[in-house]
Amino acid sequence: MAKIDEVAKAAGVSISTVSYALSGKRPVAPDTRRRIEKAVRELGYRPNAGARMLAGSRTQIFALTEPLRKDTHAPTHMSFVLATAIAARRHDYDILLLTDEEASAGMGRVAASGLVDAILVLDVAPEDERVALSRAIATPTVFIGVPNDHEGLVCVDLDFEAAAALAVDRLADAGHVRIGLIGQPDVAYEKSNFPPRLRTAAERRAGERGIRLSWRTSGHTHSSRGRTRKATGELLDEGATALLIHAADDAHTAAFAEIEARGLRIPEDVSIISVAASFDTATLSVPVDTIPLIPDASCGLAVELAVRSVSGDHLEPGLHLIPPTYVDRRSIAAPGARTETPIS
Repeated sequence: MAKIDEVAKAAGVSISTVSYALSGKRPVAPDTRRRIEKAVRELGYRPNAGARMLAGSRTQIFALTEPLRKDTHAPTHMSFVLATAIAARRHDYDILLLTDEEASAGMGRVAASGLVDAILVLDVAPEDERVALSRAIATPTVFIGVPNDHEGLVCVDLDFEAAAALAVDRLADAGHVRIGLIGQPDVAYEKSNFPPRLRTAAERRAGERGIRLSWRTSGHTHSSRGRTRKATGELLDEGATALLIHAADDAHTAAFAEIEARGLRIPEDVSIISVAASFDTATLSVPVDTIPLIPDASCGLAVELAVRSVSGDHLEPGLHLIPPTYVDRRSIAAPGARTETPIS
């Protein structure tokens, strides 16, 4: 990689003149600037982050704070990390990934050092410690997720409330009056913002449509297939003729296994909608209708907002919610003739 003294030699100027031309700290004659810019292009020179910080210019780095815990569902979380990195590269930015479980510590360090131009916040908890820190630092911050206390924040996310309402409406319109919701693992309702948002919205919409909705988690961990099968059986025993599944692909597989073991079919006996799925439900043993969670959409918008803030645009605090889309794979039918057991 070329050094600044090589640029100066090629342009026939001093090192300080190159520095002034690149940082804009002092005026440089047009002819001299052109020679310097030509040398920079030909030599492929890029000032390092430290030099750019001293010059007061951008570092072309965004921090992405994504605390990795033992209960983290890696495939889902890494899809968001990858989507953020790809979106950042489109804007000539690199990503500094902060994975410390003590999320605010790493976020505070990069903000204090001036190493990054903006901070993107993933795996947002309902009561997230990074909220207070984001209000205290000067570094622009964009949340990919919506904490309970989001006043004054810029947040991007799928509109989980609208997604839940859309799913319930589809089942209600098909004639279902008793449905079950198989949700995320237990821990997700404590440490993630979106599972309780979706559950609450589904319950609210079901009440509005006169539907009785029962809810179960998919277990203690993301691999609790036995717990998911048990939850599926309980919901069917309570009379559910349709299921909303808001969980990983292995939870779908476990639910399908219980349905098949009972001699039931999808959708003739049990209708299924996968809500906010982060994977392609067409790859399941039975392709099912889905309202997809698309990391590219939310991460791309978050990066765009961060770039705008760095470029001097004033971003009004608020929620940027991405409308849900429905993918029909014919996994909904009118309720069958199966004898229903009243919900206790």
